[in-house]
Amino acid sequence: MSPENTAFSDPDAEIRDRLADEVATSATFDGWTQAAVDAAARGLELPEGEALRLFPAGPLGVLEYVSSRADIRTVADMEAAGTAGMKVRERIRTGVRLRLVNHTGTPDSARRALSLLALPLNAALGLKLLYRTVDAIWYAAGDSSVDFNFYTKRATLAGVYSATLLYWLNDRSEGNEASWAFLDRRLEDVMRIEKFKSQVRAWPGARTRAGATRR
Repeated sequence: MSPENTAFSDPDAEIRDRLADEVATSATFDGWTQAAVDAAARGLELPEGEALRLFPAGPLGVLEYVSSRADIRTVADMEAAGTAGMKVRERIRTGVRLRLVNHTGTPDSARRALSLLALPLNAALGLKLLYRTVDAIWYAAGDSSVDFNFYTKRATLAGVYSATLLYWLNDRSEGNEASWAFLDRRLEDVMRIEKFKSQVRAWPGARTRAGATRR
């Protein structure tokens, strides 16, 4: 179940949130496993079978819920940070930083989540969660594209976000400054590519040749 609008539509929203938080804490030590879910349920003194009712998909369901909730909170954080008044690149930079610092959880918990999602059976879920995250950041950044750019923007940010996440998980610098410098470099690489693509499209005869190729 997605956490969106649960405050209005889900009478179990509060206890679902509390259980998800407990599982995320337990996952630091136990991983995203049924054992972590069971331990969290015991810690909250939930009735037998209540955790299964709240999250029928088990630990993967909890992980999906936590990730979706983090995306929603990141959008709210970006709005609160006044990203609407920033340049697009700074909006994206701010969004990635807020997602990692405020809503990724502990590095150990995040590493265990990535390990679980890297399993072949869970790869599709991992891609879905990554797409939701970058889509949320682009949405909060004010993206309104509906053409092919919609997909290229998200694919590009998925690469930047994934690389920065892996760097951040192993970053020991003060204030994670090394991670933000790494993020800046990745964004600069993207800007160079986009600038080059724009220059190519502006070359004399480029559109004519492209049209001839399509025919």
